[in-house]
Amino acid sequence: MTEHSEQLALNFRWNHAADFAGFVADDNEQVIAALRTLPAAQSESMYLAGPAGSGKSHLLQAACSQVSANGGTAVYIPLAQHIHGAAEQLDGLEALTLVAIDDLNELAGNARWQESLFYCYNRIRDRGGRLLVAARSAPPALGLDLDDLTSRLQALLRWRLSPPDDARRRKILAHLVARRGLDLPDRSANYLLRYQARDSTNLLSVVERLDQASLQTGRRLTVPFIKQVLSD
Repeated sequence: MTEHSEQLALNFRWNHAADFAGFVADDNEQVIAALRTLPAAQSESMYLAGPAGSGKSHLLQAACSQVSANGGTAVYIPLAQHIHGAAEQLDGLEALTLVAIDDLNELAGNARWQESLFYCYNRIRDRGGRLLVAARSAPPALGLDLDDLTSRLQALLRWRLSPPDDARRRKILAHLVARRGLDLPDRSANYLLRYQARDSTNLLSVVERLDQASLQTGRRLTVPFIKQVLSD
């Protein structure tokens, strides 16, 4: 990897707590199995589609963590945070093992970023790397002006994540809490699911904050304590 691409990789970080073990796979087992093959020779570049809260961001970051743990190099790029910057941020990433790009819906109306992603993917493919992208909709519904990019995205191995329901959200929360050995009363769980954004990425962040606060104070995760922590 060149010095330029190393520097770019440092600019794109992911939450290492977002791993495959922390994902509740209900009805999405085939997707997880495919992602676990990255970056083996038989794996393919992939496109994940699904509604908000279906776990796309979690899975992209989990794939990055796995590739990194296996000695590869990876970047996670949430376009919602980078789309207003220079499209040249994608230059040089073809030297990495995996490039994971989230929020592809942000590309609509942005010709420079569409072109940059098109050429970035071509370079990744030519170098034998893998591209993993995620969006709320299928490629034709992204509203892209660059037909060649839509065609490239259409050709990726595509998966559709099933939308989460309340039962799955409760499973996700229970799983995240159990992994940290926390005791979360039913009343506290109901409060979190009612008043917090309920996608897996946000629930992971919330549980991490509560875990740290509980360790520091020795307090149980009661509703008043949760309110206090999350209002700080």
